[in-house]
Amino acid sequence: MPERRTVALVTLGCARNEVDSEELAGRLAADGWELVEDAADADVAVVNTCGFVEAAKKDSVDALLEANDLKDHGRTQAVVAVGCMAERYGKELAEALPEADGVLGFDDYADISNRLQVILSGGSVEAHTPRDRRKLLPISPAERQNADVALPGHAQEPAPAPADLPEGLAPASGPRAPLRRRLDTSPVASVKLASGCDRRCSFCAIPSFRGSFISRRPADVLGETRWLAEQGVKEIMLVSENNTSYGKDLGDIRLLETLLPELAAVDGIERVRVSYLQPAEMRPGLIDVLTSTPKVAPYFDLSFQHSAPDVLRAMRRFGDTDRFLELLDTIRSKAPQAGVRSNFIVGFPGESESDFQELERFLTHARLDAIGVFGYSDEEGTEAVTYENKLDEDEIAQRLAHMQALAEELTSQRAEERVGETLEVLVESVEAFDEDGEDGEGAYGRAAHQAPETDGQVVFTDGTGLVPGRMVMAKVVGTLGVDLVAEPLDLEEAAG
Repeated sequence: MPERRTVALVTLGCARNEVDSEELAGRLAADGWELVEDAADADVAVVNTCGFVEAAKKDSVDALLEANDLKDHGRTQAVVAVGCMAERYGKELAEALPEADGVLGFDDYADISNRLQVILSGGSVEAHTPRDRRKLLPISPAERQNADVALPGHAQEPAPAPADLPEGLAPASGPRAPLRRRLDTSPVASVKLASGCDRRCSFCAIPSFRGSFISRRPADVLGETRWLAEQGVKEIMLVSENNTSYGKDLGDIRLLETLLPELAAVDGIERVRVSYLQPAEMRPGLIDVLTSTPKVAPYFDLSFQHSAPDVLRAMRRFGDTDRFLELLDTIRSKAPQAGVRSNFIVGFPGESESDFQELERFLTHARLDAIGVFGYSDEEGTEAVTYENKLDEDEIAQRLAHMQALAEELTSQRAEERVGETLEVLVESVEAFDEDGEDGEGAYGRAAHQAPETDGQVVFTDGTGLVPGRMVMAKVVGTLGVDLVAEPLDLEEAAG
């Protein structure tokens, strides 16, 4: 009988990392590893790190150190770093963090089982040498599809070996199964639409370690969505570094407009959500599909980053306050209840007081449902590191605090505007509670304008009869900051 080998995956960062972790889980489970939820119960703890900004990198290091502490009092024998931070720094991270027994890059994923077995057996696996992954794919997008490059989150089960067929007859082709194992039972799951990015924003290092943009083929995206529906998933969220570029390397920049209705038609899927959209690449046809297709959420995760023209140009981006407001007006003219979220950087090199006020003007008029605000910090390897006119750290901190407070006020106001609306809500969790000696149930979910983790949620006034994964019509009767309080309208049907 083979020796029992257990592994736990600890995931930090974005939804893209969550997909990558489930691919690693699929590879390990296929090779006989037993997946456990708690790192303390695992022989090997694999930490899927984030390498985006300093705060995320610190969280990743803390998670690695926390997992390493388990080696002193528990089953855990090895701690291994994977993910963006491991890919970005490789040997440098291994030298700076000897507590990690291995630092594996994306190229190691295909052989992850053997790598972990070597480490678990007391051997060592050389940390990879970081390289600019943009140089691994052809410059021309049309030439990228057949390139042999590791793309986390894109893996499919190998095609079955052809049976004995007459000479010259090829085996039947069809969609392949995703090489993935779910790590939770949530009714929501992310699906990789593409990887990498061809944009050259001056503050962002992601393309250097995630590579150039490459789309997944529609058949693979559809096949994975069908598989997830069979696992009980009701909502899929399409993720990549830039979903608006989907299809450009497949010869059809409008491929997303074609794919979305097909995904929405998958049996069992109740909602399709698209994340990570570039304002400069928004097309009228894409807006139409996102606002009019049944089961496709009218949700716009638009990467504005700023609205002052001079700052945007320094960021190597496009647009301005008025153009962005026109885009939002166009969206809301087609879908008044549409949800919009965005992230912004304050304190970018050269950001003047008037630039800061221009961003404030945009936020005040944009009526965004969710706002993320970050203070600028140098990211090594980016163009912005070389810029002059850097703002003092104290000034950046003051601007950040001011804009975060404004964002909290504005998103709360936007939530209050939704009082009285009737929304379709996906129930995500139901919890039993005891209030004043009376048993009851609290239920929570999300409407179409609320993405997992990043946005607010819906708190039901009564959870009786609600179950996770059920779509329920509900009327908004109040707010709790950015969260909505809603009364279910079809409890009897939901309980049926």
